[in-house]
Amino acid sequence: MDIERLINSFEKIFSTKPTVVKSPGRINIIGEHTDYNNGFVMPAAIDKAIYVAISKRDDDEIHLFSESYQESHQTSTTEIAKAEKGWANYILGVADQFVKRGYHISGYNLYVDGDIPPGAGLSSSAALECATAFALAHINGLALDKMEMSLMSQQAEHIFAGVKCGIMDQFASVFGQKNHAILLDCRNLKYEYLPLNLDGYQLVLMNTNVKHSLSDSAYNTRRQQCEQGVAWVKAHHPEIESLRDVTVAQLNQYVKPQNEDVYIKCRYVVEEIARTQQAAVKLKEGDITALGMLMYATHKGLSEIYEVSCGELDFLVNFVRDLDYVLGARMMGGGFGGCTINVVKQQNVAALVEQASEAYESEFGVKLDVYVVQTGDGTSLVKDTLQSV
Repeated sequence: MDIERLINSFEKIFSTKPTVVKSPGRINIIGEHTDYNNGFVMPAAIDKAIYVAISKRDDDEIHLFSESYQESHQTSTTEIAKAEKGWANYILGVADQFVKRGYHISGYNLYVDGDIPPGAGLSSSAALECATAFALAHINGLALDKMEMSLMSQQAEHIFAGVKCGIMDQFASVFGQKNHAILLDCRNLKYEYLPLNLDGYQLVLMNTNVKHSLSDSAYNTRRQQCEQGVAWVKAHHPEIESLRDVTVAQLNQYVKPQNEDVYIKCRYVVEEIARTQQAAVKLKEGDITALGMLMYATHKGLSEIYEVSCGELDFLVNFVRDLDYVLGARMMGGGFGGCTINVVKQQNVAALVEQASEAYESEFGVKLDVYVVQTGDGTSLVKDTLQSV
């Protein structure tokens, strides 16, 4: 990212010098569809980020500009409301959270740019929210801790973007640490940094460039099935609150006789929570070969048991499965499109990209985009130039 170009663009529009903040996108190593079941996830921040340049105004006006959309939006701190421009809502939703929590913020100019590939499932929206939260706190001299910034950003997405996301994306963006993954307990938000020493391997994301329309309806159905399974177990064990608390034996006893499909969907979640905890142990031991095998097992579960994969994702995972220089691969995210995440020996990355791209386009007639990513640090100040207009 060219920071000088960003600053120059800001100065041309707003005629003042900005403070610059960046907040990274994220990947999830393992732990898929566990967040809304109070389980564990294992995200990591990456070296691609959203950047916001910001300056404080001496009035209550809000002036926004998006480099990607080449659009501006104006409102004021006293009239914050949802905009027709979707990108602006991630920023305005955060400003709304400051107001709702009783913080006083001045008017501001904000320019947004970044190098997170859009639509790849790398949480550019969460990165924009977290960058905005950090930037607004900084220019207004407000002491927000990382957890509050994460929660404010999540609420902004719920209310202004209308997406009832879990906390993982915002948490990873703020709390990320280079060369580490984070084991996050979605029940109580306790977390632990895990060393991610890839030792000659690279994280490679293959973007199917498809998003099937089943995605939203299937997601809602899976959540309902999980809730139903919990209700059937809870009827016999009142202390049970979520699938995090349920054992496979309890599923066999109380859920399987009621509904086979609900049973197998719940079983996947219980097994994935255990896999994620096992993966944490393997990372602490530095055993990335074992981590790779767990990733393959997760994909099998997501595809065959939880049924949220699709032909394109399965094709890419099957393409690398028998290659000895790929330790593990799986679909990442909600499903029905998006990326696979692969652990690939560094010296073989270029050849794999070429072969997989050719095979994928031949099979589906769709271009495959590939991103080689590294872990990165969380939300941070890039350049500090506090100056009023």
